[in-house]
Amino acid sequence: MATPNRTLLEKADLALADLIAGGGYLQPAQAQKFMLLAVKESDFLPLTTVVPMPTPKFRTSGVKMSGRVLRAGREAAAVVDVDRSRPEVSSVELDAQLVKGQVDLNDEVLEDNVERGDFKQTVMTMLAKAVSRDMEDIVLNGDRTSPDGTLALLDGVLTQSRSNVVDAAGARLSRDVCDDMLRTLPSEYLRYRKDLRLFVSHDAELDYRRGLAARETVAGDKFIETDAPVMHSGVPVMPLSLLPENLGPTGDQSVVLLCDPKNIQVGIYRQMRIETWRDVEKGLLKIVVTLRFDVKWADERGTVKAIHVHV
Repeated sequence: MATPNRTLLEKADLALADLIAGGGYLQPAQAQKFMLLAVKESDFLPLTTVVPMPTPKFRTSGVKMSGRVLRAGREAAAVVDVDRSRPEVSSVELDAQLVKGQVDLNDEVLEDNVERGDFKQTVMTMLAKAVSRDMEDIVLNGDRTSPDGTLALLDGVLTQSRSNVVDAAGARLSRDVCDDMLRTLPSEYLRYRKDLRLFVSHDAELDYRRGLAARETVAGDKFIETDAPVMHSGVPVMPLSLLPENLGPTGDQSVVLLCDPKNIQVGIYRQMRIETWRDVEKGLLKIVVTLRFDVKWADERGTVKAIHVHV
């Protein structure tokens, strides 16, 4: 005999109760767990630097030594003032913006999960998946000028990448386009090439893979017969599902991003909120998560964006 819906709802409320502190806010440990789950569900976010924000506005600092440090020395003499190196101190201000995500659980899902005692984990996982997908979209494609209200929330990393731009002029992704991007990147960042990634759309990755496979060699065959990872000059070419493929006047262009993903700071405000209510007519338990986050480049000069890439 099926458990009455009222009983299911009561059990669901009990299961959610220990997630929530005063006013619907997740307890700190649960908020941390949810943040880790949401990041883990993404293809892109785990590669970035995730910054737990203790306040809605939070400033992070960085220090680097870009100039020459060593000078010709003299015995028993200090380094003269003009030869002394000074670190470059920079800071990034993260200003978390409000977003909401909702998951609807019907009575059948409630019955399947509440009775097995894993309802709380089901809620956390489903919310994390829903939040993760949209967070990644905003982090990549956010644009304050976008007609899409969600993407207009903040400028994502593609919009913020302005210093180094390569125009592919309608060409498909190829070794030439990738070479142009590497040449455009300031040489000081090429020293850490092993940390770089070329983020591309799926169709652009297929174009690049097809170009490699066109070589009538054993090396070319593997790109046809297997899903062997694609590299360019030691830099992995990584496809992302949420990179656009409908840009340009004819809707057949994409963008490519060359960067060290750890150079991207995704700040998530640690106070998160979960609220629930019941839609009796539809037989749904509605669960809403509210959180705030922001994204900034730690050093925007260390990235290159290719535009007008045909797909």
